[in-house]
Amino acid sequence: MVGTSTELFDFIAAELERFVETEGDDFHLPEGRHRELGFTFSFPVHQTSISSGTLVKWTKGFCINGTVGEDVVAELSSAMERQGLDMKVTALVNDTVGTLAGGIYADNDVVAAVILGTGTNAAYVEHVDAIPKWKGPLPRSGNMVINMEWGNFKSDKLPRSDYDIALDFESLNPGEQMYEKMISGMYLGEVVRRILLRLAHDASLFGDVVPSKLEKLFVLRGRRICQPCIMTPHMISSTLVLS
Repeated sequence: MVGTSTELFDFIAAELERFVETEGDDFHLPEGRHRELGFTFSFPVHQTSISSGTLVKWTKGFCINGTVGEDVVAELSSAMERQGLDMKVTALVNDTVGTLAGGIYADNDVVAAVILGTGTNAAYVEHVDAIPKWKGPLPRSGNMVINMEWGNFKSDKLPRSDYDIALDFESLNPGEQMYEKMISGMYLGEVVRRILLRLAHDASLFGDVVPSKLEKLFVLRGRRICQPCIMTPHMISSTLVLS
């Protein structure tokens, strides 16, 4: 996804307005009270307060100009103002941290959360004594949530195939989010497409003709490659036709 910061946050605000309109006339707030909004933002940020944070970089194929280094809450607030929405962001949270918080709310023994979706990330509870880089005030609990951003893990030890390397080279952010590109939903379908395309050319997987759709980048979505795993024989005919 490419575009500008204004385009992105105006879109979010417009969709938010559509949702708010479904409340109808039965929803009322006390005089002087704003609607309060929790903003889940699934990208790396430097969190400066519970309701503010600056974008470190885009991931998951996003390339939005004019946002890196900016406060994403301020960007959304400006877009809501342009849309005429009387709402206030009171919490900014990473989706993985939010998942961890939800898990702990249901079970106090939960200590970690993992996201395997469009992208991938993990968060866990750590003792502050094990965080040497932390220089701020220590929490009274003695623990802190660590947002790992492990999608950007890179190492020579990662078992990257030729298909992983080619996908990364042709991506919007080559050299970054290596681990994410190997296992997350946004990229798995594309890795499989590249494998099928090579088999079509080198081993005549589909006969003498290489399906034209197979030549198109990202034509095969992650959800499609998962479908055969849950299909019964009579459902096979509903699989994606590539030719």
